[in-house]
Amino acid sequence: MKKKKLSILGSTGSIGVSTLQVVERYPERFKILGLTAGQNRVLLEEQIERFKPDVVSLSDEGAAGELKKKRSGLDILSGVEGLIGVATIPEVDMVVSALVGAVGLVPTMSAIRAGKDIALANKETLVMAGDIVMKEAYERGIKILPIDSEHSAIFQCIQGHRHEDIKKLILTASGGPFLNLSTAMLKKVTPQEALKHPNWKMGPKITIDSATLMNKGLEVIEAHYLFGIDVDRINILLHPQSLIHSAVEFKDGSIIAQMSLPDMKGPISYALSYPERLESDMPSLDLAAAGSLTFIEPDPERFPCLILAYAAIREGGTLPAVLSAANEVAVELFLENRIEFIDIPAIIKETMDDHKSSGVYRHRPELDDILDADRWARDEVLKKVQSLKLKIK
Repeated sequence: MKKKKLSILGSTGSIGVSTLQVVERYPERFKILGLTAGQNRVLLEEQIERFKPDVVSLSDEGAAGELKKKRSGLDILSGVEGLIGVATIPEVDMVVSALVGAVGLVPTMSAIRAGKDIALANKETLVMAGDIVMKEAYERGIKILPIDSEHSAIFQCIQGHRHEDIKKLILTASGGPFLNLSTAMLKKVTPQEALKHPNWKMGPKITIDSATLMNKGLEVIEAHYLFGIDVDRINILLHPQSLIHSAVEFKDGSIIAQMSLPDMKGPISYALSYPERLESDMPSLDLAAAGSLTFIEPDPERFPCLILAYAAIREGGTLPAVLSAANEVAVELFLENRIEFIDIPAIIKETMDDHKSSGVYRHRPELDDILDADRWARDEVLKKVQSLKLKIK
């Protein structure tokens, strides 16, 4: 069996680590050629020892230089150019896009243009530039296989069914750690409390997005582009048990759902091996022990980020990129205790409201327009927060 050759963008994050666990379980099927990391040089060095890649990249040029002193025979890159280099290694068959935030867009697009299939965990790639990305992938015959558990679930549910028979998509959400908190209590939550997700082990940014439900709003936009379904036919249900990862309703009233224990190695394995399925070392879901499954419609007043995400994709243009960038900066500020939890959606809304009158708004953007809008939104958030006289470096 020919090994599938992989590059992993973001190998030291939670998705990257889980991907390498899958690869390690199936050494006869997969070969790692490229890895990238942010600041975690120690973990990257451990991964280099175990998986023997040909090319690696670190975000920091200085850290990359230090690594070069220790690894003279390894091709070591840095910065955005390093990400692109790892994403476009000629021999690579598939790129796992597991970076967090807007930084994932350019290397993922570069991988598509280089003819690589994509296992996609980076939501921002499609949130910011879904039209452009999907058009490029279609024209080049590139497969984009979702790693997000919700999109993987939908992808599995629609296999063997006609697109025209789909009535709606149902994205499930755990509701995060504050599902039952009152609006008044949300004003007092701390980053430490927000990072305690009840079901999933994820990176800090995505965990906060789960607490605000922005994560689900971004997934609505991503699902719109991945599956070609109008946003008004994509619904969200809170499902605290996190056992049904999403579902599809067909025009005859049938609903097909995908269920499993909450472990990202499942959707990762499916993306890497599609259309096959790999035998799993995860425990089976015990339906008899699972107990009751509950579903709740989200309250938009308690989760205003959902309203903002739907508004952004309905408007289109560069507004989804602004939504994504403003959220990314606001979450970082919250994690640094510089704004309150309830400030996150307020700041995003103000930034979105101002964008259409800005000089960088574009209704039919090119990639450069999207990147300009991303930069504009980041600067605008900092200006707004500074005007509130909050603590900003």
